[in-house]
Amino acid sequence: MACSRMVFLILIKFFIFHTALSSSWQTLSGKPPAVIARGGFSGMFPDSSSKAYELVASTTSPNVKLWCDLQLTKDGVGICFPNLNLDNGSDVMNLYPKKKSRLSVDFTWRELYDVKLVQSIFSRTPIFDVNFSILTFEQVANIATSGLWLNIQHSEFYTQHNLSTRNFVVSISRRVKVNFISSPEITFLKNIKKDVKPTVTKLIFRFLKQDQIDPFTNQSYGSLAKNLSYIRTFSSGILVPKSYIWPISSDLYLQPHTSLVTDAHKEGLQVFASEFANDFMIAYNYSYDPTAEYLSFVDNGNFSVDGFLSDFPITPFRAINCFSHLNPKKAKEQAKVTIISKDGASGDFPGCTDLAYEKAARDGVDILDCNVQISKDKIPFCLSSINLMNSTNVIETSFRNLSSLASEIQQQSGIYTFSLTMSQIQTLKPAISNPNRRYTLFRNPRNRNAGKILTLSEFLFLPNRYSSLSGILIKVENAAYLAEHQGLSVVDAVLDELKKATTQQNQTSAKTILIQSTDKSVLMKFKEKKQMNHDELVYRVVEDIRGVTDSAIKDIKNFAGSIVISKKSVFPYDNGFAKLETQKDVVARLNSSGLRVYVETFSNEFVSQECDFFSDPTVEIDSFVRDIKIDGIITDFPATTARYRKNKCYTKMGLIQPGVLLTFGNAIPPAAAPYPLLNESDVVEPPLPEVTSHPPTSVASHPPMSRPVKAEAKAIEVPFVFITMAILVSVFTLV
Repeated sequence: MACSRMVFLILIKFFIFHTALSSSWQTLSGKPPAVIARGGFSGMFPDSSSKAYELVASTTSPNVKLWCDLQLTKDGVGICFPNLNLDNGSDVMNLYPKKKSRLSVDFTWRELYDVKLVQSIFSRTPIFDVNFSILTFEQVANIATSGLWLNIQHSEFYTQHNLSTRNFVVSISRRVKVNFISSPEITFLKNIKKDVKPTVTKLIFRFLKQDQIDPFTNQSYGSLAKNLSYIRTFSSGILVPKSYIWPISSDLYLQPHTSLVTDAHKEGLQVFASEFANDFMIAYNYSYDPTAEYLSFVDNGNFSVDGFLSDFPITPFRAINCFSHLNPKKAKEQAKVTIISKDGASGDFPGCTDLAYEKAARDGVDILDCNVQISKDKIPFCLSSINLMNSTNVIETSFRNLSSLASEIQQQSGIYTFSLTMSQIQTLKPAISNPNRRYTLFRNPRNRNAGKILTLSEFLFLPNRYSSLSGILIKVENAAYLAEHQGLSVVDAVLDELKKATTQQNQTSAKTILIQSTDKSVLMKFKEKKQMNHDELVYRVVEDIRGVTDSAIKDIKNFAGSIVISKKSVFPYDNGFAKLETQKDVVARLNSSGLRVYVETFSNEFVSQECDFFSDPTVEIDSFVRDIKIDGIITDFPATTARYRKNKCYTKMGLIQPGVLLTFGNAIPPAAAPYPLLNESDVVEPPLPEVTSHPPTSVASHPPMSRPVKAEAKAIEVPFVFITMAILVSVFTLV
């Protein structure tokens, strides 16, 4: 069985590689760009650890090269370690607390034998720390059947300590094939050139920051980048930070690309780009999608780099082999999964605005959604939250005096849509959502207030403008509260607009109109008043669940044809990792009953994916679609899923198994309590209350309702002080 699986994986990787070869590339050689794994899969495991190197082979291909940062010990043993100072990347301080200096040259190899590796980037998970030992170069070479890249950063330093990196390279070259040797030191590359065979080992000049000075020429590295003919005299390629190719402005937007790649290719130099990691901040133009960033370096129609140095090698490997050279119009969709927007493309523009909907349609969404709110003068419109503070600039206007408390909706005060007329609401500026503001990850600041809020009437005619849409989804929440305490029937308001849109001469061209709610009573009311088929009704489960009882499924099927559940209801997580026992049967049981299963919310920001998916939204999508076989994805970045559906390697990529990585962890905290089951009692509700004829004048005067508003249960409501803090943080990050 193991042998058969190995043969199968080899065939899959051969197919992927052959697919890439069949395309034309603008690299120097005309072949696909190379992928170099910096310290192995260092974005996950400690840099240069055995598991980091081994994970590369199991998630990518034999063609991915392993990177070793060479350091020398006091007795001349070569080790792979990311820094000259062992404090950053190991627990050496714990073993030798009295040593004032803990550089590699301060220890013999024997003294480092018990030193363990730790994650050198503190924002990454420490769960794998002190599990792996430092490796010698020879040990890494035994793992690196795919090829080796040896980086020598401090040759001159070792010379001052009577150690020779040149002699080390000459010695190991007799028994180990090294594909690339890089260094930022011109003296070292000039001295080693005569000792290596250019057909076996390529010498690469590594550029440092543009304002740093090269000691040999006394020129800045930025200046040297303009003298490539000189670089060609001692190297066959260059390794540059990605900003040398795609500069970024001070507010993190792309500037026009430089001519470095084409200039280097004219000189016969290969160009490798560095500083790629899925969990680093990237230009806002990429919408937090690392695959989009890689593609901009190899599939832009003007040039292609010859390779990437990455902490997450799975992402450039798949970008090159599966997503490059896709023709958006001609490429066939491989994955059968419905894409449903969350407030349009709300990751790029303020949600529920004309711009968010336009981008979602352009990006390939199937179903556009409208989160219906209602104004004081009974006009329904689209907005992500009933609290205007969450999605507009209302707090900056004179309407801030309308703040009130509606404890049935949220515990903090808010400025609610039913407190303003539609004409007043249309004077407000929409505000982009920032669900990850606590990590100082903000969305598209240049367009934070762009776009126009649409009425439901305007939304219903969007399918006439965007013929690629297969339908629209109308979300209705807070209906009971609005009817009983504000004298507003959001259900009737929606039904009136639907009637107008289907009876007017210029009818909506929407092929499918779906109604979604967390309240059974709302869906039952639509079914009763409009005689809607239950297939047009969608029931959303607010809480994370571990399963659904038979009685609950039976009840849901009586009034809905689809169900929305959270990602955690499919892959439960502890401490940032999936549990080994996934809950695949939740989706399988719902599907077997005839219910379509949509899962929310898929975002691009790396903090929104658990560690099992390598901070890559495409890897996460692949697991849910191919492994779990969900029917639809609800996302605020539709472009990512739309591109995934057309990938050339669909069914050929190895599936990532959530839960496996956690087994390599160290000192794992106790597991959290399991999520609850969804029971019939959680679904059953009383009918919607009648609309009051004389709504009260003060929202705050009402006692709490016995029936809570489920849709707001998990919402993050932000008091004014926190909004102010978020604005200040955003300003400082852009300075």
